[in-house]
Amino acid sequence: MKKPIRDFLIMIAIAVVVFFGLRLTLQTYVVLGPSMEPNFYTNQRLLVNKVVYNFHEPERGDVIIFHPPYEGRDSFIKRVIGLPGERVEMTQGTVYIHQPDGSVLELDEPYIEDPARRSYLSEIIPEDEYFVLGDNRNNTDDSRNGWTVPDEDIIGKAWISIWPPDMWGMAANYPFREQVASAASD
Repeated sequence: MKKPIRDFLIMIAIAVVVFFGLRLTLQTYVVLGPSMEPNFYTNQRLLVNKVVYNFHEPERGDVIIFHPPYEGRDSFIKRVIGLPGERVEMTQGTVYIHQPDGSVLELDEPYIEDPARRSYLSEIIPEDEYFVLGDNRNNTDDSRNGWTVPDEDIIGKAWISIWPPDMWGMAANYPFREQVASAASD
């Protein structure tokens, strides 16, 4: 085989390997609806890291893409708030996490513009499942409607915003600065 033909075939093989490697590790996602405003907007496009949770569990504050609990619906985007074994409480717009050891954490959520107007207390979150909330707390379908997200339904973590150009950059994942609350509610 002549060298130019061989080089061309090698380039094609490399391109195919790179293409399929990217398809296995990354996925694009289009945000639909206002449930994650003001951090993610309708028609915003994201790259989703599909392999990150092969190496560690989702963390509080991660923005995840997952298969919804309803048949016939497109994938959802929400923020992980509660972890397995915990209970989530919302009182006067503040989120409290009741941990298995009895301690209570108050979440500092600087990304929320309009805190939730209704109170809520979850059941204990099952093993290998997560309690998720939309950032637009008063206009979202989330775990307050009686469902949690099983590990196997998680597609990946929102990683990079790729469209529109004025929103390019890392996705708005927030590691929480947790503070122990003196009491979950008064």
